[in-house]
Amino acid sequence: MASETPVFERQQTVYETDPQFQLDTHSYQTQYVDIYFLRLAKLKRIVEAHGRERWDNVEVHGEPVRRVERVLDVRQGELCWVAGTIYMEMPLKPNVLEDIAKDHFISAPPPRQKYRDFEKDKIVIEDESGRLQLTGSKIQTEDLVTGCVVGVMGTETANGEFEVIDMVLPELPPQQERSNLPKTPSQQKKYVAFVSGLGITGNIHESIETHLLVEYLLGEAGSPEDNSKSSSISRLIVAGNSLSEPHAQAADDAAAASPSRATKSKKYGYDATSYNAKPTTVLDTILSDLCASISVTLMPGETDPANASLPQQKMHPTMFPTAKYYSGSTFIPSTNPHSCEIDGVRFLGTSGQTIDDVFKYVDGDDRLEMMERTLRWRLVAPTAPDTLWCYPFQDDDQFVIEKCPHVYFVGNQPEFGTRLTHGLNNQVVRLITIPKFSETGELVLLDLETLECEVISFKSRSSGV
Repeated sequence: MASETPVFERQQTVYETDPQFQLDTHSYQTQYVDIYFLRLAKLKRIVEAHGRERWDNVEVHGEPVRRVERVLDVRQGELCWVAGTIYMEMPLKPNVLEDIAKDHFISAPPPRQKYRDFEKDKIVIEDESGRLQLTGSKIQTEDLVTGCVVGVMGTETANGEFEVIDMVLPELPPQQERSNLPKTPSQQKKYVAFVSGLGITGNIHESIETHLLVEYLLGEAGSPEDNSKSSSISRLIVAGNSLSEPHAQAADDAAAASPSRATKSKKYGYDATSYNAKPTTVLDTILSDLCASISVTLMPGETDPANASLPQQKMHPTMFPTAKYYSGSTFIPSTNPHSCEIDGVRFLGTSGQTIDDVFKYVDGDDRLEMMERTLRWRLVAPTAPDTLWCYPFQDDDQFVIEKCPHVYFVGNQPEFGTRLTHGLNNQVVRLITIPKFSETGELVLLDLETLECEVISFKSRSSGV
């Protein structure tokens, strides 16, 4: 008698979305400078509290360290400290006004991998009163970006520069204890799965890895042990770039079929033949298949059909005519950045643009280190609006991290990586870089109880599943 196929039940979790990055209005009628004033007003008091803790009653060569309220209150020869916003003067950094003025080149120069030039860059601290150039070996060895708020201690030199001796950051924000739900001994582990960079093209020969991923999550592939584990995955978070970069293949096909159409002028610079609906249709099919069994959170990314400015708003459900019927239950379009709570574990993540931009400012290649720095700056997108598009907030800087997450993830990175980072007040955060699935074929699983990570590979040459 043949043995019966075991039946596994999908593990469920309590999911709550944080509306921090949802926008009520989409207006560009205000100045971007308001963001820096709002950011400084919110973080300056936190930095100053750390500064008092470190430098009050401290003497250097018999001279006490004095706090000054504003940057312009710094006096030459006096040992003091001040808090302000960092601005990086970098000749290699793109400048929109200069690009407009340079109309003699036919096409724009290619984007640079790094903006950093240690010989030419200048680091400046500024507040509402003015700015002061920073110098010294201490500040040169720190990885800083435009927009982070810090406190610096030192003295003004004869040439008007401020030589930095020490520096403080806002550090990790307060972290709530994980309110784990009661667990009985018979319950299975619960996992949250992460994937990014699916890069759906809509081609008839879509990658075999994508099909294997869907089958694994639905419990239709692998051994009974694999099916048991996939049933323990309570939620899939898709961290951006679900669709491939748009290309003009549809327009090329139309031109080949009808040469006369190729020479037809475009109305308002738009050519309807260049639109290809196949990738969205394929993604809709994948999402609807998954949502029948597992909860899916869909974040937009750089290549997805969403607004380019951060925070990117959720992709409209009507773009997915089949998956939209699961809206409100297992299909949850979300923002980028995204913040939520799953079974008492707080998550914060982006689709990758934030860390990709920080990468251009710093000298190293350690993406986990960059993620840790953004937590210590308390800014999920520190380089916005300087070199990263964002909305001009007027009432509040929504990129300030006010609640420390337990899990901080970033999608579309070169490779998988993870480690724990610790705060001054016993905060513990799991950092995760999620690789592009279209390049690596990797799915990341997070154990909700232990916050340990593991990777499942769907590359055809390996035995991942």
